[in-house]
Parts: sequence; structure tokens; C-alpha cells
Amino acid sequence: MKRKVMLPDGTKIDVIGQGTWNIAEDPAQRNDEIHALVTGMRSDMTLIDTAEMYGEGNSETLIGEALSQVLSAPGSPLSREDLFIVSKVYPHNAGRDHIFHSCEQTLQRLGTDYLDLYLLHWRGSIPLAETVSCMEELVAMGKIRRWGVSNFDTDDMEELMSVPGGKNCAVNQVLYHLASRGIEYDLLPWMRSHHIPVMAYSPLAQGGTLRRGLMEHPAVAQVAAKHHASVSQILLAFVIRGGDIIAIPKSGQAVHTLDNKGAADIRLDAEDLAILNETFPAPDHKVPLDVI
Repeated sequence: MKRKVMLPDGTKIDVIGQGTWNIAEDPAQRNDEIHALVTGMRSDMTLIDTAEMYGEGNSETLIGEALSQVLSAPGSPLSREDLFIVSKVYPHNAGRDHIFHSCEQTLQRLGTDYLDLYLLHWRGSIPLAETVSCMEELVAMGKIRRWGVSNFDTDDMEELMSVPGGKNCAVNQVLYHLASRGIEYDLLPWMRSHHIPVMAYSPLAQGGTLRRGLMEHPAVAQVAAKHHASVSQILLAFVIRGGDIIAIPKSGQAVHTLDNKGAADIRLDAEDLAILNETFPAPDHKVPLDVI
């Protein structure tokens, strides 16, 4: 995958990664889900996103199995340094009393010594200053390489910037897809002005309040037909069109993983965007942050 997004520290990561929300919930699908992750990693989709919340750790455990298959395979061209592993901490675990244990448990389930990115899953009652301080300690300990946040709106990001160390935030992960464009009004411009990338979850409209009918919409199908692409690829191409948004679609099947990867090769032109914008316009006023 040639297209990359640059983090504030200069690190370049895949523009399309592998999301894992809702995996590891059905034992009958476990082998397929592991195969999908392994296929993705071996096809240069080296960014994998998870959270301690996903299946209460079961997602991380499944990913750990996939990582072991890839890294322990004889002659494997991939090393741990080639991968970019992201996980998230529950808000109630994001303080000094619990975050170090939570991080260690995540590392054990994943079978790795460090995370490339550790996110606060959403805001809770623990002060941001305390969470940031702990994140910085985890960086110093070598347990994580960098940290970020998730489900933060513009006012949350402003507050984060005001606490000591808050400007070290590497990413804000939020729900974003063609039918949920609220971040374009103020959050996305704010993120761009501070050179902090957005990581888009549910980019294929798996979640959020505005997802109904998107996959079957004729406007999306029209653009897909023009590019000889799948609807999913067009939805992903829309999300990553600006070059500074990372998409993390979930896939439990290897064929879908490879289909997602192909979206990085699609460049939507002005005609495509006009069709999509007419049907799914960005809001012209502030709207609440869409969440799952």
C-alpha cells in the first residue's frame, strides 16, 4: 500500500488499516477472522486497530493469534517493527489507578511488548490532565510509542491542548463516512490546522445514526460502476480522499480485506464528488458528534 498518512512525529502509516470492532464474538467465524487479518498483514495492510472494550479483550486475543502466525512463520518478511498496532483504554481505566494494568493486560493479550498507538476510547470522569500524564509515562516506559484520543469533538480537543502534554496527541479517532459528515463542519478543519490526523472508524457505515441505505444507494453505485469498483471501495475512497484521514474498516473475510485495500488505488474526481455531495451533503452547521 503506497498511500500513507503522516503523524505529528513524522511517522507514516497506512491510509487504510484493519478495524476489529465486533470480531471474536462468534467462535464459528474465528478462523476466517484470523485469516482475514493475516491476509491483510501479508498484503501490506499493517495497521490494526482494536480496544480492550471489544469483546472485553477477546478481540485483542484473536489479533494476538494472527500476529503470532505472521511473525513466527518461517521466512516471514514482516517483523514487529513493520506493524502498527493500536488499542484503546476504557475511560474508567484511564487514570493512575488502572491505566498501567490495563495497558499491560492489552499487551499480554496481543502478545507484544509495546503499542504503536494507545487511545483514550472516549471521555469519562477522569481528568484529561491525569490521563495525559499517565500516557506520557507509558511512552517513557516504552509500553507505547505514542498516544491519542477517540470520540473527541472540537471543544474536547481544545481542552486537551490546554493540559500539560496534551499537544502530544497523535490522532483523534472518530466515526466518519459518506453519510455522516458532521466532522467536516468544524472538527476536521480544527484537526487539520493542528496537523493531527483523523482516524475514521465505521468508514463503511457499520455504525452511527445516519448509515441506513448507504450501501445500496444508486449514487454510490453509479460512481462505483464508473471506476469498476465495489461500493465499499468507493466509500473508503471518499473517506481518504484528502490524504490526511486514515480509514479502519472491519473485515471478517479475507476477500473483503483485499477489497478494502484496493480502495487506496481509487482517486475520486470532481464529477464523482459532485454526485456524492449532491446526495450526501456535508452539514452547514454544527451537529453532534456521531458515535456508535
